[in-house]
Amino acid sequence: MLSQAEHDELASAILITTSRELAEQVSAQVDVFTAQLERREIIRKALDNYGYILVAESMEDGIDAVNEIASEHLEILTANPFQIMTKIRNAGAIFLGEYASEPLGDYFAGPNHILPTNGTAKFFSPVNVDDFIKKTSIISYSREALERVHKDIETFAVSEGLTAHANSIKVRFE
Repeated sequence: MLSQAEHDELASAILITTSRELAEQVSAQVDVFTAQLERREIIRKALDNYGYILVAESMEDGIDAVNEIASEHLEILTANPFQIMTKIRNAGAIFLGEYASEPLGDYFAGPNHILPTNGTAKFFSPVNVDDFIKKTSIISYSREALERVHKDIETFAVSEGLTAHANSIKVRFE
């Protein structure tokens, strides 16, 4: 939580757990460690405004919350992080197990570090080489293939009020 919070005052740092005891222990340790860190003022502001410890009723509820938050960085610290990982749909970068924390990804492990922030992991991926490659769709159909579906295409086009679209297909079979 602290390594995320020290980025800036607007950083969010959230712990989701099913253990009230763990939540209380982490809360106490956050205060202890924050007092020792150079960027303590930034950390305190970030945690005061965007720091949360959420106690979920069940692991499923916790996973739902993770997917709703869609965090930039997600550390999964459970007995079986690989199993939980398969249920995560929305996160920029996922770190599995107690030895794979966010700074490992920031400085050494080598994953992309241009990640979707502020919940945008719901609909964006980390920037990657594909974002810099121009792509073109190529479509080719035979007369026989189009003949099997042309009525459906015409129906779709007419239902949208695009009769020129429908006619473009229809005239090929008149």
